[in-house]
Amino acid sequence: MKYLSLPWDDMYLGPMTKLLDKALETVRRLPAGSQDEIARAMLHLAGQDEKPEPVDAAHLPAVLEGLSQANRKEFATDEEVEAAFRRFGP
Repeated sequence: MKYLSLPWDDMYLGPMTKLLDKALETVRRLPAGSQDEIARAMLHLAGQDEKPEPVDAAHLPAVLEGLSQANRKEFATDEEVEAAFRRFGP
C-alpha cells in the first residue's frame, strides 16, 4: 500500500533520510505484531522507551547472568560472534 504524501507532512514530521523512509515503507508491509516489535526497538535505540520490556520469569536467570557478565566486561570475542551467526546463515 502506498501512502499519500501531503505537502505539510514535513512540517509535522520533519525531514527524514531516504534510508529511514525506505525502512519505514518496508515495515508498513509487515504484520502488525512485527511492526510493533520494530517500533519498540526503534524507540529503545532513540532513547524514547516508555517502560522496560517485561522479562519472562523463565528467562530471568539468563538475563541476570548476562547483565552480570556485562558488568564484569566479559563479552564474546569477534570469532565467537561470527561462529554464532554462521550457525544461522546459509
